[in-house]
Amino acid sequence: MMEERANLMHMMKLSVKVLLQSALSLGRSLDADHAPLQQFFVVMEHCLKHGLKVKKSFIGQNKSFFGPLELVEKLCPEASDIATSVRNLPELKTAVGRGRAWLYLALMQKKLADYLKVLIDNKHLLSEFYEPEALMMEEEGMVIVGLLVGLNVLDANLCLKGEDLDSQVGVIDFSLYLKDVQDLDGGKEHERITDVLDQKNYVEELNRHLSCTVGDLQSKIDGLEKTNSKLQEELSAATDRICSLQEEQQQLREQNELIRERSEKSVEITKQDTKVELETYKQTRQGLDEMYSDVWKQLKEEKKVRLELEKELELQIGMKTEMEIAMKLLEKDTHEKQDTLVALRQQLEEVKAINLQMFHKVQNAESCLQQKNEAITSFEEKNNQVMSSMKQMEERLQVSERARQGAEERSHKLQQELGGRTCALQEQLSQLHEQCSSLEKELKSEKEQRQALQRELQQEKDTSSLLRAELQQVEGLKKELRELQDEKAELQKVCNEQEQALQEMGLHLSQLHSLFWDHIRSTGS
Repeated sequence: MMEERANLMHMMKLSVKVLLQSALSLGRSLDADHAPLQQFFVVMEHCLKHGLKVKKSFIGQNKSFFGPLELVEKLCPEASDIATSVRNLPELKTAVGRGRAWLYLALMQKKLADYLKVLIDNKHLLSEFYEPEALMMEEEGMVIVGLLVGLNVLDANLCLKGEDLDSQVGVIDFSLYLKDVQDLDGGKEHERITDVLDQKNYVEELNRHLSCTVGDLQSKIDGLEKTNSKLQEELSAATDRICSLQEEQQQLREQNELIRERSEKSVEITKQDTKVELETYKQTRQGLDEMYSDVWKQLKEEKKVRLELEKELELQIGMKTEMEIAMKLLEKDTHEKQDTLVALRQQLEEVKAINLQMFHKVQNAESCLQQKNEAITSFEEKNNQVMSSMKQMEERLQVSERARQGAEERSHKLQQELGGRTCALQEQLSQLHEQCSSLEKELKSEKEQRQALQRELQQEKDTSSLLRAELQQVEGLKKELRELQDEKAELQKVCNEQEQALQEMGLHLSQLHSLFWDHIRSTGS
């Protein structure tokens, strides 16, 4: 084991030296195909495998150096990125390949020496993986870390994709480290230059580590100075408090002496007062007995009055619950009426939509009526029928307006007769429900009639396709269509008036509801 450690130590020195010399000649940037770099990784692998314990399993013996490298993730959180990226590579299937990929990534990050130093500092964890005489457990491990610090100068551009790291053979090529005598004599100056550069880089790295440690020490010193200043302030405050407490103790002693003198005087005075009070107590006790008997009689009378008042309160609570139930029923009726009003508004909106459809259909009919000439007589008869139906619609609308006006008059009468006629209000509200249902039926009949008119217009479109030669009496038809448009505008006005009437009905109903609540509150009070 001693010889193996010495040989590996010499090979590591040679590989690092050759790698630095080749890197200086190439410009300090290396690729994966660079032979000295490949041999460096082979030597590094042998160093990590030296003295590694064999783990036995059912499959066989397992001896890989990726196990101790995984400890770096726990000891140094910065190495977690390397471990996760190595585990996520799908091309790596063995622990040896993952360990080689870990070394590649650590060298590219220029933290290979730092990570191995963390491992060697925690030898109690490495004892699970290495034997006591292994290279990583002895002093040679720290020497290797010092050699690896010089590699932080290099820029390694290594691509892990496409490389078969699992099946690579780790054999050291000694031909790179063998030189001729002429090369040795002629390259001494070059070696001196490289040695100076290596020493310079090593010193720079040491300075970087020392600067980091100095910064940490300065931060700790600053923290200690702050804590010392705080402790000094606390000590000064404590001394001030002690002085103030001593002064307070002296004042309290003086006050205690004064209090004792006063208490002695007050005791003598109280003795004299107690004698006088005993005499007065005996005299007043007789009067108090008489007062007690009178007060007992008054208490009995007040208890009787209280029982009577409690009974009256129970009766009032029962009346209040009955009034609340009646109020809830009235609220339900008002909500139902509001729902019916909303339904009526929706029906009016549907009537508007039907009128708009009629208007669009009439516009389409204007384009087709230019070609009508021979069947004008039949079309006039149908237009007269349409006029008669529209007049019927107007009459029905007038009837509905009259009914609504009658409902408004009835609502005004109800407002006048609200003083104690809740039953009458419910009956009139039911009549309003019936009127609303009748209005809904009339609106449904109007919808059916308008649908019939739409069917007739479709039939007219079919006839208009056959009557393309009739072009002489188009102007008269246009006049009649304009009259129809005017009538439709009047109908739209009537619909708007109906909407306003419905809104007024809603306002009247809300007023009735508020008056009813006021009446109930007045009766409750």
